[in-house]
Amino acid sequence: MSDTIYIFLDESGDLGFTKSGSRFFVLTSVIMARPFLLYQALDELRYGCLEQGMEFEHFHCQDNTRVVRDKVFDLLASNMIGKPIDSLVVEKPKTGPALQAEERFYPEMLAYLLKYVMNRPEVKAAGEVILITDTPPIRKRRQAIVKAIKATLTKTLRRGSHYRILHQSSKAHYGIQVADYCSWAVFKKYESGNTVAYNKIRSAFWSEFDIFRTGTRHYY
Repeated sequence: MSDTIYIFLDESGDLGFTKSGSRFFVLTSVIMARPFLLYQALDELRYGCLEQGMEFEHFHCQDNTRVVRDKVFDLLASNMIGKPIDSLVVEKPKTGPALQAEERFYPEMLAYLLKYVMNRPEVKAAGEVILITDTPPIRKRRQAIVKAIKATLTKTLRRGSHYRILHQSSKAHYGIQVADYCSWAVFKKYESGNTVAYNKIRSAFWSEFDIFRTGTRHYY
């Protein structure tokens, strides 16, 4: 068995700090290690859907139909054991103006999430940690992600451990697709109060931290 740990990262909500944007922004990580037994179950589900006339290229929560979403969440509920999910929740109106710049906001929030994730025993004990995110559409965002991850990993990984950071299409990794689904469930819980999907997978969450939960000041 490999001593490599994989961490898949995804997000929900937008990065606009205006009343027309989302109220919340959520960053989510999913920890996995080979063999990826969940992948086989997702493969079976995907082709089962195809045989039932439900055609889609990959699992993406916002774009998939409700029928597909329900099937995926049911599958995750029965397969996501060991609490491998961590989410950081940001109530954007409580974010101070100085922190709202994307080049500061995104890396600082990501670093905060990773502090929890990297201190998990299975991650600290790994010989190698591979972090995989969906390919950011903006080069500046990609550079900010790499900077935040490198700074956090340098501080938390044990001596002798190695890490790699990959930006690849979510279509290439079920892990990113799972992180997308989990992040969407948390986002819906906070943004609209819809907890149906979240309640199905809540037992798989290790941490779910609303970073500004005690804040009282709103900046817009």
